[in-house]
Amino acid sequence: MQCYLIRAIQGSGFQSIDNRGKTVASLPGKEVAGGDVNRHAFIKREAIFRFYAELNDFLPKRYRQCDHRVSFIGQPAVKDLIEAQQVPHTEVDLILLNGQPVSFSHPLRGGERVAVYPVFERFDIQSMNRLRPAPLRYPRFIADVHLGRLARYLRILGLDVLYQNDYEDETIIAISQQIHRIILTRDLGILKNGRVTHGYWLRNTDPVKQLKEVVQALQLESNFKPFARCCVCNGQLQSVSAEQIWHRIPPDTRRYYDTFYLCDACQQVFWKGSHYARILAQLKEEGIKLQLDSA
Repeated sequence: MQCYLIRAIQGSGFQSIDNRGKTVASLPGKEVAGGDVNRHAFIKREAIFRFYAELNDFLPKRYRQCDHRVSFIGQPAVKDLIEAQQVPHTEVDLILLNGQPVSFSHPLRGGERVAVYPVFERFDIQSMNRLRPAPLRYPRFIADVHLGRLARYLRILGLDVLYQNDYEDETIIAISQQIHRIILTRDLGILKNGRVTHGYWLRNTDPVKQLKEVVQALQLESNFKPFARCCVCNGQLQSVSAEQIWHRIPPDTRRYYDTFYLCDACQQVFWKGSHYARILAQLKEEGIKLQLDSA
């Protein structure tokens, strides 16, 4: 059985070392000298962990889909040991300790068997100690600086996505807290921040595949409303007549299109041209189907 060693570090810190001596993960803190704390804090303990379903994506391959021992010192919270293994708390919905549900703050004393589950979509676990906050009724997002094309695609589908290429991590977290937005990111560090309540870590790097991943993982199909959002600034689009914006439409476009949209924020004009058709074709290839009108 594979084994982690979690070394206690003062200030809620841990360092995770695998059984080959390689540091797997670390949380900030100051290493404790022998005289700083009670000697009993240095008794080495072990717990057996098992991660289920997509939570295995965060683990080294040799630890996936199997029990593995985690050695630790002190009595750390189960959340600390989960995140020391690179699994952000925003991805975890249920922890069973010896078959009983526990909270993130539950201390480990050694000898426990810990089963960690992701968000459940098909099973009713309401009677258990579900760890995730209730889903946001209307999904709204904020994307990190690496997800500009994903943000654009989501906006094309009518989803509300904030994005700027100069957002700092702290800004993303603050906005997520203040106006209740789901963080989309490729940065695990953001999702490990204790203030983050709703977030999703993208496994894929290709923007179209990222779109399919987010739509399926967060079940967004019922929220599609193409041409409701500006793909440039996230403003709301309003249908306008050609006469209202005639002077802004290229001659060839006037000849072939008669349905236009105006962004109420940046005033950019849109129509369902060849670019829109290419995007629909890409989505269809990925199995994302849209219910569209004839316009």
